[in-house]
Amino acid sequence: MASSLSFTSHLVNFPISDPKLANRNPTFQSLKLPLPSIHCGIRELRQRIDTIKNIQKVTEAMKLVAAAKIRRAQEAVISTRPFAETLADMLYNITQQLQFEDVDIPLTEIRPVKKVALVVIAGERGLCGGFNNGIFKKAEARMAELTNLGIGYTLVSVGKKSNAYFRRKKGEFVDRFVEGESFPTAKEAQVIADDVFSLFISEEVDKVELLYAKFVSLIKSDPVIHSLLPLTSKGEVFDVNGRSVDVDEDEFFRLTTKGGKLTVVRDHLRVKRGEFLPNLEFEQDPAQILDALMPLYLNSQILRALQESFASELAARMNAMSSATDNAVELRRDLSIAYNRERQAKITGEILEIVAGADALT
Repeated sequence: MASSLSFTSHLVNFPISDPKLANRNPTFQSLKLPLPSIHCGIRELRQRIDTIKNIQKVTEAMKLVAAAKIRRAQEAVISTRPFAETLADMLYNITQQLQFEDVDIPLTEIRPVKKVALVVIAGERGLCGGFNNGIFKKAEARMAELTNLGIGYTLVSVGKKSNAYFRRKKGEFVDRFVEGESFPTAKEAQVIADDVFSLFISEEVDKVELLYAKFVSLIKSDPVIHSLLPLTSKGEVFDVNGRSVDVDEDEFFRLTTKGGKLTVVRDHLRVKRGEFLPNLEFEQDPAQILDALMPLYLNSQILRALQESFASELAARMNAMSSATDNAVELRRDLSIAYNRERQAKITGEILEIVAGADALT
């Protein structure tokens, strides 16, 4: 007598009925029930587990690379801020002393704004969460605002992602595309400074604005618009809304290891701003002093923006890769549980078929 039997395996989510068991075994505490439904065979599950394992290795490596680079970038940001702020303050004091003298200062000339040059600084690479999209949304909002005010604008695009974004857009006039380097340098800042200097001096534009991501912490960066030219009249750096983007107290984030994992240690650095004498005596011609300081001012402000953006990009990438690694670990755990259940169900089905066949022969 022959018997034809077939068995189909299903994934069943078994809840934990005994709370004492969950308290004794931490594995049950971390297990999220019910598990998501995964409909794959054993071979497909094994392939997916291997794929997730490889992806986890890549994202973890990218996280460690970003964490290694961000310390150098952060130190550059912290060391550049006091110099850029003090130089802007000193230029303001000098121009205040010369306001009643017959000295031509072209970069401080305030004209009726008919056209604005917007320098958009974005990232060089992707895989950094919503970092680049935040910059582009800020730029689109500013361009729409200028259009509603009846003010023209031209763009200076900095960074591979920014160049690719504006090349895809139709009808946007971009004066210059600047490719970034692996680490912001004074040479790269000088290229942008020369371009915006010529635009402002030739009166092609009446105002120059920098749009970049200001580095706040390892988990936060704020897209800001910094008015670069004409030179601010308060000795500080302000955005288009009149809020100061200077930092009186920096929070320095140091990456270290504790218990085999990356941790963050916070230090506070107080930036001391010097005071200038109310009456200055110039040994050289004031025009020569300003001619030497103005290019230095432009270069320092643009280099500061590039370094802030670079540090923000690395922090965003580190956080994005950290989240991707955590998601890969969780998905791999769920797939391993589904794989073990599917394998156990197959083994149980084969045992039942053997038992049923033996009973049919007797």
